[in-house]
Amino acid sequence: MSLTEQQIKTALAAAVDPNTGKDFVAGKAVKNIRIDGADVFFDIELGYPAKTQIETVRQQVQAAVSGVPGVGKVVANVYSKIIAHSVQVGVKLLPGVKNIIAVASGKGGVGKSTTAVNLALALVQEGARVGILDADIYGPSQPQMLGLAGEQPESKDGQSMEPLEAYGLQAMSIGFMVDVETPMVWRGPMVAQALDQMLGQTNWHDLDYLIVDMPPGTGDVQLSMAQKVPVTGAVIVTTPQDIALIDARKGLKMFEKVNIPILGIVENMSIHICSNCGHAEHIFGEGGGQRMGDDYDVEFLGSLPLEMAIRQMADGGKPTVVGAPDSRTAEIYRGIARRVAVKIAEKAKDMTSKFPNIVVQNT
Repeated sequence: MSLTEQQIKTALAAAVDPNTGKDFVAGKAVKNIRIDGADVFFDIELGYPAKTQIETVRQQVQAAVSGVPGVGKVVANVYSKIIAHSVQVGVKLLPGVKNIIAVASGKGGVGKSTTAVNLALALVQEGARVGILDADIYGPSQPQMLGLAGEQPESKDGQSMEPLEAYGLQAMSIGFMVDVETPMVWRGPMVAQALDQMLGQTNWHDLDYLIVDMPPGTGDVQLSMAQKVPVTGAVIVTTPQDIALIDARKGLKMFEKVNIPILGIVENMSIHICSNCGHAEHIFGEGGGQRMGDDYDVEFLGSLPLEMAIRQMADGGKPTVVGAPDSRTAEIYRGIARRVAVKIAEKAKDMTSKFPNIVVQNT
């Protein structure tokens, strides 16, 4: 009895993608099934980057199909394909950028920039093309964290700037253009204009994701970013501390008001483990990020420890994901990054480029 495509699909419908929680057929990941006698060939197309997991997925789907009676050789080609997803109504996509992720917090000092750079580098490690825009004009920290302090972007055409690069990550920051000790004594409109220029005049090279490290707060800059920039979704960073959570909730509400979906909440500095005795202590409280997620029906993406190594590596220009890639903390960052990418992959495609421009003329 010859094999049928339906038998293969039924077998794959019993295999669940560990990242999405859906089976591969329901998730529309199965493509190009080909049966040659007893041998079976097919593609699995993931909508998110998962370089560190592709071999696991390949073994999983090949094992599922191998269980079908009469099957001989099974060859699965597993790959990622990242597309542009929908953004706020009336805002155009940036050239060279498929998806923009805003990483925000209601207040400063919660480790937002450290989280942003590690998530960006984690997405790079998972095989995506990624950029980071340091939108914190008053306190740019990405040049230091990426080991690019003192570097300056160049312009090839006198119109646009080339992003700098570190660890495979494209980067742009006001910190590349001003002296590290120069305070930015600027009013809101100037800051908004500087951000506009950095976003629109940076020659981003074919990015799957642009991470925007937002300034803290919910003021003028955040509002103009949220209204003018095509943001696919936002990640809110907080600590478990009640005072940080009050402000994080305001940040979340701001994005909701301008119709930007919240991809999830990351809790930073959640637990401290003493490097001498191993005693675990919740210095800033416990479970605040999870409670906030429950209150707003937003996914809790994960929590990161209060750890000296995270701070040391970021200060030293080699964030945890590249500085200690095999550490438990790096794995947490990669898990959060994959989850954010999955949440984006589940959103609607951006169709704006498919529609013609309608021009009304007097005739």
